[in-house]
Amino acid sequence: MDDNNMMIDSTTSARSTLTQNFQAIVNNNQVVLDWKYEMRRQMQEILPGLFLGPYSCSKDLDLLKSNNISHIVSIRDFSEKVLLRPRFPDYFQYFEIEVSDHPNERLIPHFPQAKAFIDDALLNNGRVFVHCNGGISRSPAFVVAYVMETTKMDYQHAYSFVQNRRFCMNPNEGFKVQLKEYEPIYSARDSVNGHPYTQAELQRQPLRRSAPEDDDPNEYELARRTPAFHEDSPVQK
Repeated sequence: MDDNNMMIDSTTSARSTLTQNFQAIVNNNQVVLDWKYEMRRQMQEILPGLFLGPYSCSKDLDLLKSNNISHIVSIRDFSEKVLLRPRFPDYFQYFEIEVSDHPNERLIPHFPQAKAFIDDALLNNGRVFVHCNGGISRSPAFVVAYVMETTKMDYQHAYSFVQNRRFCMNPNEGFKVQLKEYEPIYSARDSVNGHPYTQAELQRQPLRRSAPEDDDPNEYELARRTPAFHEDSPVQK
């Protein structure tokens, strides 16, 4: 066996172990009873090494260091780009995703890249912090998608698992619809290909569209018209 095949086998084995470990944790979900309102300003560890929270935590170098964070997934739209910027590029590896907190914004094309970044960090003993502005809508949607695909858990159970650790999360209705849509997408892909995402798949440019090509437009139209949850300001998501 050549070096490349050995490396692939080693990575596949590590991913399998990671999946099994996370599946055991999710299946043994413990209810969190001590949630307090002010904890929405903090970050929570959803799975070992995977944290979720608001942008304010990404500005606290001491906090990030104390939690041994090595990688940061920063989710913001164009209007937030100046404020929600990587603060410590010398300390952390950043992955930036530009999406708005609007029910019509397409998240699904970004899920594979986000998962690949998080997997790479965790498989190399890193620790990842995922944030948007308020840690309420966009970043929880990405973390739910990661939990779904990694543990092969359905949307409802994955959503409940993440929410049990960050009670204040509330992805807008359009994002919830997309999370439900994502389950058969990654399941079909896994059953057909049975391999990690290829470089071509990760580099594929996401497409924006006004509404999905769905057989039932009424469901998405209802979601599209539902106002997003706002925490403190129109952009605080």
